[in-house]
Amino acid sequence: MHTSQVISLPTTGYLRLPQVLAIFPVSRSSFYAGIKKGRYPAPVKLGERTSAWRVEDIAALINYVNTAKAEGGLSNA
Repeated sequence: MHTSQVISLPTTGYLRLPQVLAIFPVSRSSFYAGIKKGRYPAPVKLGERTSAWRVEDIAALINYVNTAKAEGGLSNA
């Protein structure tokens, strides 16, 4: 049985990497490799040692993956 989980994101703001990976379950190294390849959105620097992702970018990524899977374009994301 396949269950669908509804994820509630704020409309604006930033997410740190652990929050992103909780929503978009890939490994940390796979996510960074995807950023390098242009598959996933790049982070925004909030400080010298602090990076985060715009909620809008992560929501767009999730929508893209869900749409592509529904159309049969992605087998694994």
